[in-house]
Amino acid sequence: METRITKLFNIKYPVILSGMSWISTPKLVAAVCNSGGLGILATGVLNADQTRKAIQEVRSLTKKPFAANVTLYFPGAEKNAAVFIEEKVPVVNYALGKGNWICKEVHAYGGKVIATVTTLKHALAAQRDGADAVIVTGHEAAGHGGDVTSLVLIPSIADNINIPVIAAGGFADGRGLVAALAMGADAISMGTRFMNTVESPVHEVMKKLSIEKDAFSTIRTDKIDGMVARVVNNKGARRLMKKKLNPFSALFRSRQIAKMLGFPWLKLAVGIVFMGFKRAVAMARMAIGFEAFQVGTMDGDNDKGVLPLGQVTGIINDTLTVDSVIKQMMSDANKALKSVAAKISK
Repeated sequence: METRITKLFNIKYPVILSGMSWISTPKLVAAVCNSGGLGILATGVLNADQTRKAIQEVRSLTKKPFAANVTLYFPGAEKNAAVFIEEKVPVVNYALGKGNWICKEVHAYGGKVIATVTTLKHALAAQRDGADAVIVTGHEAAGHGGDVTSLVLIPSIADNINIPVIAAGGFADGRGLVAALAMGADAISMGTRFMNTVESPVHEVMKKLSIEKDAFSTIRTDKIDGMVARVVNNKGARRLMKKKLNPFSALFRSRQIAKMLGFPWLKLAVGIVFMGFKRAVAMARMAIGFEAFQVGTMDGDNDKGVLPLGQVTGIINDTLTVDSVIKQMMSDANKALKSVAAKISK
């Protein structure tokens, strides 16, 4: 199956692994790349040294093109982006910030850039800044999706930009891939489906939970990490939604963020003081969210932890290898195409 995305990134299938913190690790990234897709290494909770080590590990596991992501909203994100550029990562994915400087530096060594967006405004800005493609994240997605469902968001953006669109939010099988292509996308990005695979580092308790839960088992809230995010509806999430915070919590919690990301704490603390009450509370929630996501994904703790989970979990019924997921997807996509053609011809 050839699309603008497969040609742009020199991959076999238009299937991409979302860059999920704690989940999209070198092993999972390499598994997707070796199976014909594009894996995005998540570096949002890594410092610069950890990021460099992870990139080198990916290269030891695959000779295929791969990507790495940076969330520009996070403290110290520019240091990770600098590592990408020094290591000449083939594809760089950025989100929540202006990426014109990233496009310039990455293009200078021949790399490609993907911007993650949830609105047409940001998609147009990414195109102007030089992005080679955009990941368009719909309302159904795990984590930080948009306010509009993929069924509407994808074609509304694809119709108004010239660069390729990668559809994210609500995709887990061949039917979804065909639907995304029909809506104007050139590929799909999957988080929840790849989260529940053999190579995924997520705790087995959470993989089993993903199979057990249906499409109505998630909640969307800004009370976990300070930004609106979709997560599993469990005790841990409900507990955090009730938690009341204040700016003093932000100062205390900022030490955790600074230590994790290798960012000067004093600089972060001063920034929190001057950013105002709302942003300060959001920073406190970010630290709490980091901890909750790690406990949920790695420890499988549903009482204290939280698992980002997309609504598409309702159609995931097994834990397969990455290679099996992609092969089954392509087979099912061909069947879906034939089924649609048969219905149209009647």
